[in-house]
Amino acid sequence: MTLTREPAELKRQIVEWAEELGFTDARITDTDLSRYEQGFKDWLAAGHAGSMSYLERHGLLRFRPEELVPGTRRVLMVSRDYLPPESTGPREVLGDPASAYVSRYALGRDYHKLIRKRLAQLARRISDEVGPFTYRAFCDSAPVYETGLAERAGLGWKGKHSLVLNRSGGSWFFLGALFLDLDLPVDQPVGDHCGTCTACIDVCPTGAIVADGVVDARRCISYLTIEADEDIPESLRPLMGNRIYGCDDCQLVCPWNRFARLTGDRDFHARHGLDAPDLIELFQWDEATFLQRTEGSAIRRIGWRRWRRNLAVALGNVPPDHGKAAEARQALQAELGVAGDQVDRHIRWALGRLEHAPFGVALAQARGRAPG
Repeated sequence: MTLTREPAELKRQIVEWAEELGFTDARITDTDLSRYEQGFKDWLAAGHAGSMSYLERHGLLRFRPEELVPGTRRVLMVSRDYLPPESTGPREVLGDPASAYVSRYALGRDYHKLIRKRLAQLARRISDEVGPFTYRAFCDSAPVYETGLAERAGLGWKGKHSLVLNRSGGSWFFLGALFLDLDLPVDQPVGDHCGTCTACIDVCPTGAIVADGVVDARRCISYLTIEADEDIPESLRPLMGNRIYGCDDCQLVCPWNRFARLTGDRDFHARHGLDAPDLIELFQWDEATFLQRTEGSAIRRIGWRRWRRNLAVALGNVPPDHGKAAEARQALQAELGVAGDQVDRHIRWALGRLEHAPFGVALAQARGRAPG
């Protein structure tokens, strides 16, 4: 589209509108993501995508915005902080085996819809200014390589854990992309500021970060609890602890997250006490309760059975000498035969752990460093 307004001035105005809509930052990049293509092909070839076959089906389209949306000339990349204020901090929850840990991004409303809705509002404001133009809004909702676009736009750099990091905001933020057919000035990338730090690699419970910026999804707790339909490998179950939906360990340990900002958006505040819920109580939700409590949440997409599968694993990681171990056994036994064969397999594994496995030895064996 040919602009009648001076491009730099229009860009400044768009950034102001984005901030008014609650976005933390907004920057412009072009569509050239060619430098990322080979790394993606190597990642797929190594099998790191696990069962996410759609990634291969889409091929290299995610690196070619102008093919996904013909006419795209620029991409407006936005960020929005999501770290909620909580009565119980993440480390406290992770340290209590009877509690369930839910990744902080999923505690509030489904970010996919919220970010896309506000990007659409922004597009309408731009249209009011310049007239009709071609655009499309994305938020983790199509074959779009948002990490590379964010890097090129200068929102941050790709950390060793593969998430985008920002010097003034850490990594606790969502990304959104607005494809535009407007010829606007682009922003410049920032440098990598991870240096020699390997904190995220060292802390990963399952050793899923296999190289700088490379995550093997097959070992990643976020993949195992959210993306994977199949049984969770038994060798990884003891390492998952009480993480039932996603994992934030790499973010919790990152030094740059000292500068992370709490969200001021109530849509991202924790709902239904999911910031520090009781494992047994969650496991006893029937399907109707699950659907009611996860309405409008990203959690709902995994479904009730996968939710119970994950909870069964977490219950199996309650130490046998814990004060709630007997109650956990009773809850597991009561639900055998309720939610299908896959859930039953995980329940039986959990019961075996609670009834027979000395907790410290089992965990050490799973990590490959059993005593003696």
